[in-house]
Amino acid sequence: MVIHLQGTVTADTELDWENQLTPREIVSELDRYIVGQHKAKRAVAIALRNRIRRQKLSPEMAEEVAPKNIIMIGPTGVGKTEIARRLAKLARSPFMKIEASKFTEVGYVGRDVESMVRDLTEIAVDMVKEEATRRVHNRAERNVEQRLLDLLLPSMPQPAMPGDQTPGAVKGGELSGTREKLLAQLQAGKLEDRSVEVEVTESGMPNMQIFTNQGVENMGIDVKQMFPGLFGGKKKRRKMTIGEARQHLLEDEETKLVDMDRVTRQALERVQHSGIIFLDEIDKVVGGQSSHGPDVSREGVQRDILPIVEGTTVQTKYGLVRTDHILFIAAGAFHISKPADLIPELQGRFPIRVELESLGADEFVRILTEPQNALIKQYEALMATEGIELTFSEEAIRELAEFAALVNSRTENIGARRLHTIMEKLLDEISFEGADLRQKTVEIDKDYVKRMLADIIEDQDLSRYIL
Repeated sequence: MVIHLQGTVTADTELDWENQLTPREIVSELDRYIVGQHKAKRAVAIALRNRIRRQKLSPEMAEEVAPKNIIMIGPTGVGKTEIARRLAKLARSPFMKIEASKFTEVGYVGRDVESMVRDLTEIAVDMVKEEATRRVHNRAERNVEQRLLDLLLPSMPQPAMPGDQTPGAVKGGELSGTREKLLAQLQAGKLEDRSVEVEVTESGMPNMQIFTNQGVENMGIDVKQMFPGLFGGKKKRRKMTIGEARQHLLEDEETKLVDMDRVTRQALERVQHSGIIFLDEIDKVVGGQSSHGPDVSREGVQRDILPIVEGTTVQTKYGLVRTDHILFIAAGAFHISKPADLIPELQGRFPIRVELESLGADEFVRILTEPQNALIKQYEALMATEGIELTFSEEAIRELAEFAALVNSRTENIGARRLHTIMEKLLDEISFEGADLRQKTVEIDKDYVKRMLADIIEDQDLSRYIL
């Protein structure tokens, strides 16, 4: 599914709004990658569908319809981030995840909250530029072929007057035929190792990147536009193979063909109407009972976040960005605090609350096997690159799930992330010896799982460090 915004229609992204995915279909798509958490999937599916509905309203009414921001409540590793990330990918929306705890109140050392909007804008520009580059790719390739021919042969002379039998006329015809032969060889990849001289631009003053990183960028200033001479670099001729030159010239041609002004306009529109910001660890900026010290700063962070979520205008180096219709999805474990501890104004800007369920052995079995990107499928594919056929019995998968649930119950509950640690430990020997294994068919059964993991899990002190 691809979503575009009004005013950003292009040849390959134009959509029929009537045929967009329904909430039920959105949940079905999320089910391909995420096990369980049906309530959270329903909530984000409705939020996405409401965006599509908003596009069909009159401009006056659409301006009044604010996004219904969401708070996801649940322990780490249960799928909060993955749901938001997959939703953004499904909607082709600019998406950024940021930990709320990285922000600090104005007057303290740390990132200011407006930087998340600037970062999201950068992501949108890169996204739209990539789409535009794909559209001009074939045309750029044709231009590159002609430039490579010009490097291999001089430009063809002007044709002689009719009846003129000067050597130049004959040479022009011969040159034309030679170019055609060279073009055929280029397209067949037979000249990739031949050397040519290409004019390249060396970047000037690379250390200036440090200057442009955070402080100046946070003011929405593009130093490269203010002082183009500092970063323009100088041109020089360099020898390289046809294969290297092709890639260099392709990037150059694509840059020429992409209209960056149009890219910027479309990116700004996409951020403002389709952007998604995932605020993780929102519970870390909730103050406790104390009214002094760090808690004051935490409440200050909430008050700094509030205008962004309510709707304000942020200066970026690409232009002004309004945040009124950016969708904010916040998430936190809320072990010590609760959403009601957020300042009232911020609570009101997150009207949808969804509690995600903890994961047990049954869910772990499904996570290991069902999703399109299931862990077992990943490891089987990795080992297949070295000719090893890796298989898991059903009993082994169940044993793995039981071990993961047991370790989570005894130590810190990190949800499905525990499976990554256990799988790495389980396959340590096979991964290390993979290229040297004589037996190319390896079946992981229940006994193998017990042999590799049982001792570690029984020693609770050791399991805290290993698993």
